[in-house]
Amino acid sequence: MTQRIDLHSHTFLSDGALLPSEHLRRFAALDHAAVAITDHADASNLDELIEQLRRLLRSQADDWPLTVLVGVELTHVAPGSIDKLARRARHLGADLVVVHGETIVEPVAPGTNRAAVESPDVDLLAHPGLLSEEDAALAAARECYVELTTRKGHSLTNGHVAAMCRRVGAAMVVNTDAHGPGDMVSMAFARTVALGAGLSAEEAEAALVEHPQRLVQRLLMARHGMQNA
Repeated sequence: MTQRIDLHSHTFLSDGALLPSEHLRRFAALDHAAVAITDHADASNLDELIEQLRRLLRSQADDWPLTVLVGVELTHVAPGSIDKLARRARHLGADLVVVHGETIVEPVAPGTNRAAVESPDVDLLAHPGLLSEEDAALAAARECYVELTTRKGHSLTNGHVAAMCRRVGAAMVVNTDAHGPGDMVSMAFARTVALGAGLSAEEAEAALVEHPQRLVQRLLMARHGMQNA
């Protein structure tokens, strides 16, 4: 059976419930192959978050039977600051840079989706709300992944996001945005969410397996490139 990959999750280093070690242990118990910790970040805590996670991996890399990715989620950062903070995150050693997109359940600044898909250092646009076709096309052109989410509230626009991405060929992934144990899901549930967003069985399989595997491979190659530089 194919294992799950989740590329958007939070620990108590920001507003999640769990210590990173327990967070990862619970994902491992749900048969995940890879998990990204992407705690909420802006200029006030970006450096500390990345260093704390890198220190965790240096000391405990063999503690979990899964691949752990060091990430951040740039959250409510004004569009004009997204690119420079994403670039700084990458310089500090973040494997994955996520941007908190224009979900309809929070007052995210207009233009956030556009700034995210235009930044070469942003890998994933999370819960982008009423994503425009133009922004979806920019994501497709730059190979910035777009999230379908299992998270309550943010998931209200999954169908719209899927329709925009399908229209222009943007790659989608299914994430939980997990803040605690109750948010973590099985592959079966994630598949149901993908199908509920209007994806075909084949498209759902791509969003659940092919696309996350491809992104993780890209991130790990970049990590190894930095280590060998």
